[in-house]
Amino acid sequence: MNLMAGRRERPGAATRPPQDAVPQDTAPEPGATQDVAADGGTPQAGAPHNDRDARDAPGARDDDRDAHERALPPDHTQAILEATKHVAAVLKTSGCPFALIGSVAAYAHGIPVRLQHDTDFAVRREDAPTVTRLLEEHGVRIVDPPEDWLVKARSHGEQIDLIFALAGRPVTTELLDRAQTLPVDSVHMPVLDPTDLLSSRLAALSEHHCDFGALLPVARGLRERVDWDRLRRENEESPMAAAFLYLLELLDVIDGPASRDGEEDDAP
Repeated sequence: MNLMAGRRERPGAATRPPQDAVPQDTAPEPGATQDVAADGGTPQAGAPHNDRDARDAPGARDDDRDAHERALPPDHTQAILEATKHVAAVLKTSGCPFALIGSVAAYAHGIPVRLQHDTDFAVRREDAPTVTRLLEEHGVRIVDPPEDWLVKARSHGEQIDLIFALAGRPVTTELLDRAQTLPVDSVHMPVLDPTDLLSSRLAALSEHHCDFGALLPVARGLRERVDWDRLRRENEESPMAAAFLYLLELLDVIDGPASRDGEEDDAP
């Protein structure tokens, strides 16, 4: 006999669910979306809801720009040349003497250097106010650095240095008068004389910065156009410059000074 067949439920009594039943979440309304954090949890307040929100979040564009600048290839020669041509075109209208210096000047002299940092121009200190005002009028952003021997600028996304002193030596009218007019990517401009260019690089050598590897291709490429005797006289007080010149002698890039050759000939 089935004893449960005649059992009745008491009015108002709640039916107990099975013990193995799993409660179900309320289904979302049609068209609604649910945010899920990256770790599967609930997203924090103010977190971006999608990729578009992440791109538009405060500071995201600055981070993207910084990442892009860090991703630039080490050799972005054309961008530096475009900035060089732009600034040189403005400087030529100023009436102030100037000259291209640094690695871009070596490039203009035909040295196969890799351009990856900036472009440098030598100007006289007294011409700095005129030059910077004119550059600003032509859309070049001027930056005042803590150093008192140069002015920094930005053009075409590249850094421009307007330098008043080369390794502590003031830029003079005589220095700029020795510059040679050369084409730089089809734009003619004054470029520092080979002897002055190499002399300024030697004067910059120090115990903290003494990279002979970067100077060797420049010295090899310019050896027929450099006044080596003047170079020795101008840098005779620098042990780093003397060491580099002696290295060039050992590598048969240049001959030794006349006095040393005479001493060797007189030796028994």
